[in-house]
Amino acid sequence: MKLVSYLREGHDQLAFLVDDVLYDCDLLHPDLPNSMNMFLHYWEDMFPMAQQVEAAIKSGKVSRDKGLGLDEVDLLAPVPFPTSLRDAYAFRQHVAAARRNHEKPMIPEFDQFPIFYFSNHHCVQGPGQIRCMPDHLNKLDFELEAAVVICKHGRNIMAEEADSYIGGLMIMNDMSARILQGEEMLMNLGPAKGKDFSTVIGPCLVTLEELESFEVAAKENHVGKNWNLKMN
Repeated sequence: MKLVSYLREGHDQLAFLVDDVLYDCDLLHPDLPNSMNMFLHYWEDMFPMAQQVEAAIKSGKVSRDKGLGLDEVDLLAPVPFPTSLRDAYAFRQHVAAARRNHEKPMIPEFDQFPIFYFSNHHCVQGPGQIRCMPDHLNKLDFELEAAVVICKHGRNIMAEEADSYIGGLMIMNDMSARILQGEEMLMNLGPAKGKDFSTVIGPCLVTLEELESFEVAAKENHVGKNWNLKMN
């Protein structure tokens, strides 16, 4: 399923996205929440209900008149108020190539534990203008990334169990003010203000059953779900 958050009467509203039409979750089922944060908090109870409602929409049991067009709303980030945002090194090949370009050897610790930094979860946004300070516009850059949405509490999760903690995937644009970032990284601490102003995600959260046809086998000595997906 595809889940979207949009602005409704001054608050975030959770909706199903089916054939470019939005259907408010709480209007179609009284027990479904109207916000993504509440949906994620009670994921294991909410997700089976949501699947039944989505099936009713797709079968035509729910009239399109109950929905709104995408062009009728102001989209927010699918998870507009995340409790945490961590940006991770995910691809060894990417890290190795970057270090090779700087004539540096690969870091052995990369294979020992997840490498990430805490980004500013208060500056997550959906489609639209990005609010910048003048310094941010000096080599303003973005990286197209995949965001993994965690749907239940966990800590130090084993790789073999990780898939059960994933609610879905999103597209993420990681914004960077490269000049400012380069200056502050000279202090061997950061990134900080160079990445503090915006992270763009969306337009929807796609749950894992929606991606089953794209699954591919894990690489040798790896575990967990893998997908062959295009991003644009």
